[in-house]
Amino acid sequence: MNYTKEQTQNIHQQQFQFLIIEEENHVLTISLNRPEKKNALHPIMVNELAYAMHYAKFENNVRLVVLKAKGNVFCAGADLKSFMGSTVEITSTIPEPSGMVLIGDLFNEVYTPTIAVVEGNVFAGGHLIVASCNYVIAHPNVNFALPEVKRGLFPFQVMDALLKIMPPKQVLDWCIRGYSINCEKAYQMGLVTHISENTNKDLESLTVNILSNSPNAIRLGLEAYHTIQGKKSKHEYLMKMLVKAIQSEDAKEGILAFKEKRQPNWK
Repeated sequence: MNYTKEQTQNIHQQQFQFLIIEEENHVLTISLNRPEKKNALHPIMVNELAYAMHYAKFENNVRLVVLKAKGNVFCAGADLKSFMGSTVEITSTIPEPSGMVLIGDLFNEVYTPTIAVVEGNVFAGGHLIVASCNYVIAHPNVNFALPEVKRGLFPFQVMDALLKIMPPKQVLDWCIRGYSINCEKAYQMGLVTHISENTNKDLESLTVNILSNSPNAIRLGLEAYHTIQGKKSKHEYLMKMLVKAIQSEDAKEGILAFKEKRQPNWK
């Protein structure tokens, strides 16, 4: 656990730098709010996400978590500049977590149904959020891409999340070849649960359906599901592998080639 119940109780008095938090009628809505950077996951944003998800875990009044994003990209994945030492001015009042936040484990520890409403493209580590949600309502024009290998990296944690919902060979092929798929293909592969021209309408319908059922039974059911899936965390190891890849010469060349709009020269 990264935050205690006491730390999260004043969530609506906190200043979030990269998220918008709304709570109404038993639904906690978390919106990624860094559109100018394609909602890339800065460490501060990850801490804020952990804080909000821990609040949902501790607050019995929250019976559903909805994840959205501002702008035309749902999430571009990890903010690689921050991994390489780039800093931003911090205005967030969220306290520091007690340990490293691992998004894959974070979703496994919150026994509240989650819905991702995806109206913009998803890249790289953004799939860690999407794949971890129980439901994914996506607009038909949305595309999903895993381009890490083209930058000298690999989607380690995303791979683990995808393996829970897709066949292994399909997951490995996507990770190794790094291509983009459309919404229909993502639906066929099991990543998307609902394709919708009107995501708000489908969200409202699904919300009504979920909230009509026993919240206690659902929490116990989700806890049981994550328990039988195995609670031993792989994400600390996978994060170490990601850092190792980021620090490699291939990653430096791949990211530079991407910025310079040229083919990388792998060593």
